[in-house]
Amino acid sequence: MVQANVIQPLRFADARNALRHVFVHDLELLASIGVHSYEKTDKQRIRINLDLAVREGETAGMADDLANVVCYEQVVSSIRRLIESGHVNLVETLAERIAALCLEDRRVRVARVRVEKLDVFPDATSVGVEIERFSILP
Repeated sequence: MVQANVIQPLRFADARNALRHVFVHDLELLASIGVHSYEKTDKQRIRINLDLAVREGETAGMADDLANVVCYEQVVSSIRRLIESGHVNLVETLAERIAALCLEDRRVRVARVRVEKLDVFPDATSVGVEIERFSILP
């Protein structure tokens, strides 16, 4: 029997590579998003899930200092500002913008972003997209 090559998801928390997993799960916001005319006038509920692989500093466990970590409060505030900045047609575009925003911090090596629209179909919990982007910085 031939076994298929299966791509395994990146382990975000990884001691060997000095990575920690910073995440925001199930962030629900109202957003102006969609290509239909009614979606451009009424905001709709979206859910955002974010997983970040963050490079640990030399003092990862030594100092209890917010400056030494990627602050999820700042990440959420930035996402809220992004959502409030105006209409976006596609969930794919919003996911890309969120990933780019997270990767601006040099410590973030990988950003996995899921954006879901929650009220599109009455017989589906959600629809959306998930992307994974890597930092190109050394």
